[in-house]
Amino acid sequence: MSFIKVSDDRPTQAPKDVQINSLDELSTLFDSLNYNTKSWQEGNREVPRLTFDSVSERWQETSNKIPVQQKKMVFFRLLAPLILMANENILLERRLIESAPLDDIVLLNIAVKYRMIKSVDQPITEQQRQQLLEEIDILPPSLVLVQAAEESGWATSRFTIEGNAFFGQWDFSGNGMIPKQQRKELGNYGLARFDTPLASVEGYMLNLNTNNAYKKLRSLRASLRASNAPITGMELAGTLDKYSERGQAYIDGIRQMISYNKLDQVDEAYLSDAAPLRLVPRASP
Repeated sequence: MSFIKVSDDRPTQAPKDVQINSLDELSTLFDSLNYNTKSWQEGNREVPRLTFDSVSERWQETSNKIPVQQKKMVFFRLLAPLILMANENILLERRLIESAPLDDIVLLNIAVKYRMIKSVDQPITEQQRQQLLEEIDILPPSLVLVQAAEESGWATSRFTIEGNAFFGQWDFSGNGMIPKQQRKELGNYGLARFDTPLASVEGYMLNLNTNNAYKKLRSLRASLRASNAPITGMELAGTLDKYSERGQAYIDGIRQMISYNKLDQVDEAYLSDAAPLRLVPRASP
């Protein structure tokens, strides 16, 4: 079993804008949605469909002045819906892969997206369909939350503020954000920028689901799914020795963060069927 499911009652309407201009207002919204510590401790794992367009520079300043636990709570509560929505889209892709004819154009576009084929000019084979199902699957929210926190400095890094970059993905196209200390031996690289935080989460998942460096992760995940075992962050973290030059030390750190923050519980979370909300800053008078 994987805890994340696709609800047939999920909403399809565009998000409704909700103006939020302070952490107090955000906290009040969380309470109104029953999305708070008390509810979580009582066993409620429902997560509202919240999105936002960017991280404000104010967060850099504010996050240094509030208690660490509050900073973590805000970060985890805002990122978790994006992770669950990205996983939901992946599960919808899996549904289509399982059932579509091999020459279906939507299936072929998915195969191109995941670099299984180069163009949609010819149908895929049954073997390629099975390979797609191994490559395309969810990432446990606990793992994604911790990597996002680690790579973005709790959403305070310059790259997160400037380009919604939560995962430190490299970009060799020439369009990336240039680090202050670029390592010339690695070529002309920058940090990939994204239109929204959700796009950053989706880009990270596409990276882990396609990059050769993470074959071990995909293989372990496929075996967990085949044996009906939970797909957890603790399990998959052990395959990320190539995500950072720190290797095993990075893996140990990721596992420690999952454990310390009790994020294994987030692997049981699921999306609400209530209408989606988009958090927007209140316009200045």
